[in-house]
Amino acid sequence: MTGMVDWNFAVTLGAKVAGDGPEVSREDAAAAVAELRAGADRSTALVRDFTGLVAQDNTAPVLVVDRRGWVQANADGFAKIIEPLIEKLSAKKGVPTGLSLAIGSRVTGAEVGLLLGFLGTKVLGQFDPFHDPSGRLLLVAPNIVHVERELSADPTDFRLWVCLHEETHRVQFTAVPWMRDHLFAEMMSLTDSIEPSHLAEDAVRRISEAVRGGGGSLVDMMSTPEQREIMDRVTGVMSLLEGHADVVMDGVGPSVIPSVESIRAAFDERRKGIGTLDRILRRLLGLDAKMAQYRDGAAFVNHVVGKVGMDQFNAVWAGPENLPSKAEIGDPDAWVTRVL
Repeated sequence: MTGMVDWNFAVTLGAKVAGDGPEVSREDAAAAVAELRAGADRSTALVRDFTGLVAQDNTAPVLVVDRRGWVQANADGFAKIIEPLIEKLSAKKGVPTGLSLAIGSRVTGAEVGLLLGFLGTKVLGQFDPFHDPSGRLLLVAPNIVHVERELSADPTDFRLWVCLHEETHRVQFTAVPWMRDHLFAEMMSLTDSIEPSHLAEDAVRRISEAVRGGGGSLVDMMSTPEQREIMDRVTGVMSLLEGHADVVMDGVGPSVIPSVESIRAAFDERRKGIGTLDRILRRLLGLDAKMAQYRDGAAFVNHVVGKVGMDQFNAVWAGPENLPSKAEIGDPDAWVTRVL
């Protein structure tokens, strides 16, 4: 079924759009890779001591990748997540064959490739929870080097700072083993709720609105009550995960990263986006909403931990029923009342 998307073309185009990144000597590249591996390894204990979450051993490997490696990994993830949607489209319209399949899969592959190519220049690290058997952590070395240069940050400090955030995500999913299946089930529910006949029309409308400076993102195509309910749950989970990771990196950082304050200030400014096209694409892809997840999620975690302490906050990881809703992210006292 995934033959309806030319994934090989998507990866080839995405890698070309992303490019290689900054020029780095062979020696400096090797040093950066080694330092990132060491930073991720060191971060495991730092995250455990700060949060009380204990990652399972020998699960979810850490991979230092280039931009093409990140594009390939996310193409693999996309293929897995959208397969139910492709099956639904095939059942509705029939499976295309011959020239129709070749052209259609190429066009769709180009669309995915352009998306991955843009994101492949932005992402510093990512935990991929859907890679079998238990996920994997990706650290994108060229992007980390690019940003540390852009911010004039101390490379050793910046690399450990990034590792703290990303390793927190690896710990979240390996210390809380039900999280992976729960999030995947939510994604499957979301793709199952989408009507293929509405995708093209809604996508064109969202792109037009984004370029004009109004409207929302492609995520806002999810407009039925069922879709909004799922998206609210997913938003609550993602806000928790991203905010929790930001709290950890800011909580641990001052004790192990001398220049953490200047790094945080410069990085927050960078998160706002650079240039008109960049801002349009960020709005269209929902990256502005992701920035809100960092901010709102961190405020939720800080409020609850400040009120009840880290040990009681960790009740959030006990089961899906304890996860905060989107509304509770904005009203942490409501979560405390309901769960604790």
